[in-house]
Amino acid sequence: MEHMVITDKAVLAEPTATYDVRGGGGVRLHAGEWGNRQGRPILFIHGWSASHVCWARQLAGLLAEEFRLVAFDNRGHGMSEKPLDPDSYRDPQMWADDLAAVIDQLGLDRPVLVAWSYGGFIVSDYIRAYGEDRIGAIDLVGAAVMMKPPTFDNIGPGFLGNAPEASQPDLATNITAIRRFLDVCTAEPLDPDDWSAALAWNMVVPPEVRGALISREIDGDDVLARLSVPVLVTHGRSDTIVLPSMAEHVLDVCKTARPSWYDGVGHVPFVEDQPRFDRELADLAAELV
Repeated sequence: MEHMVITDKAVLAEPTATYDVRGGGGVRLHAGEWGNRQGRPILFIHGWSASHVCWARQLAGLLAEEFRLVAFDNRGHGMSEKPLDPDSYRDPQMWADDLAAVIDQLGLDRPVLVAWSYGGFIVSDYIRAYGEDRIGAIDLVGAAVMMKPPTFDNIGPGFLGNAPEASQPDLATNITAIRRFLDVCTAEPLDPDDWSAALAWNMVVPPEVRGALISREIDGDDVLARLSVPVLVTHGRSDTIVLPSMAEHVLDVCKTARPSWYDGVGHVPFVEDQPRFDRELADLAAELV
């Protein structure tokens, strides 16, 4: 049977404002803002080797009519500063300080945190260090909350089969690995323009950074178990990067979590089924008073 192709390619809308935020250790983080400045803030946190550009559909879509949308590049990614010292990425306090700096310096009032993939680790780091009083809700999107080498429970072959080579210094090797990684991120092929844009933002990330990110040992269960804010667990049933068993684990541990399963969808539900994703995110934000 012939594959479908995910179309309606996204073009990132012009931000209404951009910011240089000083994160943990003084690292400069690039952040942008879109949408209704008077609306409930939604803060998008991208994953491993990605960029804020991955949220282009959300930032240019219907969400912008109602909500204040903020997205930033994680340290080592996109337009943010890229220190090559591995300790800049292995210290959980650095990640916590980065997220705290974006919330504080942009004056975000109890934002909804949308954490994709590696973003789940970052949210856990933040809450462990700063608590949950400053946030309104969390959408864990194909999110990882534990990374325990050497077994890497609940991390899938789409990641484990490609991330090590994507972290090698040889350019041809890591390009090949990232191309394979992108091919298995979605259940159906991306539009060629979207695919090439994703390749571009991946290649902006130094391989040393990619390797440092996956050298951590992480367990977010202590954070999940004590959360009181609403948590939406958004996960594709066909995700081979972060397995559906990771989402099942979150649902078991976190008493405020509820599932949103996407059949026939891989690791990128906000692209693979944007209308549903945006609607459910808007509903989550609307629950907050």
